[in-house]
Amino acid sequence: MAARCGRALAKVGWTFLDSPLSLRAGTGGRLVVNRAYSKGSSRARTGLALSARTAATGGGLLGSFLLGGGLGLYHTVKQWQQQHFAQEEQAAPVEGSTMKLVLYQYKTCPFCSKVRAFLDYHGLPYEIVEVNPVMRKEIKWSTYRKVPILMVNEDVQLNDSSVIISSIKTHLISKDKSMTEIIRCYPELKSKNDSGKEVVEYMNKYWLMLSEAETLQLYPEKDMQKEERKWRQWADDWLVHLISPNVYRTTGEALASFDYIVREGKFGPFEGFFAKYVGAAAMFLISKRLKNRHNLQDDVREDLYKAVNNWISAIGKKRKFMGGDHPNLADLSVYGVLRVMEGLQAFDDMMNNTKVKHWYKRMERATQNHEGRQ
Repeated sequence: MAARCGRALAKVGWTFLDSPLSLRAGTGGRLVVNRAYSKGSSRARTGLALSARTAATGGGLLGSFLLGGGLGLYHTVKQWQQQHFAQEEQAAPVEGSTMKLVLYQYKTCPFCSKVRAFLDYHGLPYEIVEVNPVMRKEIKWSTYRKVPILMVNEDVQLNDSSVIISSIKTHLISKDKSMTEIIRCYPELKSKNDSGKEVVEYMNKYWLMLSEAETLQLYPEKDMQKEERKWRQWADDWLVHLISPNVYRTTGEALASFDYIVREGKFGPFEGFFAKYVGAAAMFLISKRLKNRHNLQDDVREDLYKAVNNWISAIGKKRKFMGGDHPNLADLSVYGVLRVMEGLQAFDDMMNNTKVKHWYKRMERATQNHEGRQ
């Protein structure tokens, strides 16, 4: 049993290291379907996701199934919280909320977190299917083998977090356009990365497909649209690369994450010991490889602090959000990425050593209260 566990951990770790997927984390193959507005809270960890992007956007995607298993206990609490809020709170429906939305995800993936932040902010009910990051049997019906995947009304499949956000936002504004019509505006581009593996990217994924009048209404000030696209791409191409090295910066931080594996996993004493220490050691080493791959400083916290402060400086002192008085798609993307660190030392250090706290709390409230549903 221990040998099989060791082989599985090694295989998963290195598969994800070379994978073009966003960071993976799961609950050991359990199928979870919740109808809820996914609630975020600083009082409860959303977990950890370590990830990045495809080679087509500047680097391989990195992640960790091991970490997801380690956060299983927390996710159980969060799942209960989602169900509780869904029962207690009947949010006012929005036009477009008649869409049946099913999100296939890894709970701790930052790209999945981005999609949840968007859907929550706009008050769109959706179901969650938690995907086993090893077997991925929950998405065996799909030729596209990454998450997030969003199914709309059971017949339209949306892939890639940025495509999902752009297409749903377009539909909420241009209600005369069908989802089938909208998704044609984001064609696939297939290419090979440095390792010779095929990767898929999508054209126009940071653009909304709106009429001139709709664009002027949504972006009344000069350069608002350009600014939003720039920072959405920045979140995908740079910010996500900083998560893994910071979460596993030290052996102590790596071990702290894997404590959850022993608590939640059904391990005997030896298997629990093995999963905790071997998993933490593996991810500690992988984080060092990530640091080198992305040319980060010796103290990776400095890169995280600099990135977050650059984001806050771009917002400026006169705006509550980059979108002004209300979050725009860039706000939701950056918030979705950062919140996967909640409850971990890296998150606490970021909140204490940067200027992000007030913006982050405003984003948390806006998302929890579904302020975008109007």
